Amino acid sequence: MYFHLILTDDCNLCCSYCRAKAFEDDEEPTPGENASVEVDLDLSPDLNYDLELLYRFLGKDPAPTLTFYGGEPLLRCDLIKTIMRSVPDCRFMIQTNGILLDRLDPELVNRFSTILVSLDGKESLTDANRGVGVYRRVMKNIQKIHNNGYRGELIARITVTEHTDIVDAIHYLSDNPDYSFSSIHWQIDANFSPDFSHRHFAEWVNDSYNPGIRTLVQEWVDHMQETAEVLHLYPFIDPMEDLLVKKPSLLRCGSGHENYTILTDGHIVPCPVMIGMKQYYLGHIAKSNPLELPVVPVGGECISCKIRSFCGGRCLYSNITQPWSAAHRQLVCKTVENLHDALFTALPRVRALIHEGKITLSSFAHEKFNGCEIIP
Repeated sequence: MYFHLILTDDCNLCCSYCRAKAFEDDEEPTPGENASVEVDLDLSPDLNYDLELLYRFLGKDPAPTLTFYGGEPLLRCDLIKTIMRSVPDCRFMIQTNGILLDRLDPELVNRFSTILVSLDGKESLTDANRGVGVYRRVMKNIQKIHNNGYRGELIARITVTEHTDIVDAIHYLSDNPDYSFSSIHWQIDANFSPDFSHRHFAEWVNDSYNPGIRTLVQEWVDHMQETAEVLHLYPFIDPMEDLLVKKPSLLRCGSGHENYTILTDGHIVPCPVMIGMKQYYLGHIAKSNPLELPVVPVGGECISCKIRSFCGGRCLYSNITQPWSAAHRQLVCKTVENLHDALFTALPRVRALIHEGKITLSSFAHEKFNGCEIIP
């Protein structure tokens, strides 16, 4: 089983699409029918339970994978060091902004099977979103861990907004003068907070993002044909693998069925964004068996969606809280339909490349439930 472990709610950055939104005073009321989800406001901002409870809980799982998460998890390097040195029979991953990667001993960094680092494309865009100088500091640390022997999967995780040219961002990070990423994921900043009224989302989706996805899918397959390499662009590789074997999918990030989150007080929820959402407490590490946690289905309008088996529901948190109206949510669904159509159109070419022996089905193998939401 996979678990996100929340170490702290604190963060050393105030990104424009994340914590900075807390300072905006012009957001509209949340229109969703479930907007009154009860949240535990007394939840500790930092991990505050006996770690022996965590060790016993993980010990009940024959093959646990733990992803350190925050806030910024590297603000609690002390906890990371203690846990990694106390649970030898566990795989570890981390999702970080990368600023403090140099604080962790190379011995521990090299044990991560996956590191997700937040970058938004070029230096100018990354710094505009995340703070002046962030891009350079992150790249310096990436070079450092590489020089110190890190050979696990390093994923550039992009937050995509109306300021993003998706084609330009992917091109830059996959052919980067500082460090070229073969593994990239992106998530659209959409339907996570009640901010639609002061966005230009519809125009951007229609004029930039959706056409850009179609371009990138074509280029992705062109790259396979020319180099016999399947780049790990997660919104493409995971769904394409399932299309090839005709396998339907539940929620592709794994939240609520294969991937759960341990909060700072030890309660377990489906997703790391669902902090303190009491109705979705599924157990506690002191009492629960990790292999017997309940499955949380995606409901609402997703139930009748014709491509539900492709998408899985996109985002459980958004499905529950519905910060955008139904009409505005449809714009997000259109991006998923566009992704589906682009990949489905490319499917015959991919099958032909497999038939010709240029690539194999195993070329699409990748780490499941590694913190990538998969469907942007």
